[in-house]
Amino acid sequence: QVQLVESGGGLVQPGGSLRLSCEVSGRDSEPLVIGWFRQAPGKAREGVSCINLKFDYTYYADFVKGRFTTSRDNAKNTAYLQMNSLKPEDTAVYYCAVASYPGHVCYTQSRLYDYWGQGTQVTVSS
Repeated sequence: QVQLVESGGGLVQPGGSLRLSCEVSGRDSEPLVIGWFRQAPGKAREGVSCINLKFDYTYYADFVKGRFTTSRDNAKNTAYLQMNSLKPEDTAVYYCAVASYPGHVCYTQSRLYDYWGQGTQVTVSS
């Protein structure tokens, strides 16, 4: 049974930073791709970022480019989403997910992902 446990969400003021963690367990082999998604109240889920673990390729949605960074620690089976210069519009529940589709890049279409974390709330407000 694959499990993803997220942590690191919370309340932060505009301009502040948070780092989300996503620990993956229960897999016999390393997932190829880890994706980050978010869903704000009343809005559809949207892709934020992803990382291809084999080729170290990363992708960022335009609305977070230059502010968010995704990385991983293989020894800890954990991926991270470092979020800087946070804005009120970044407020959402953030999810990590894992996928095993082949290739050199990654995508943030949610239908490509097999397993999902429970989500962690990020609130940006003064």
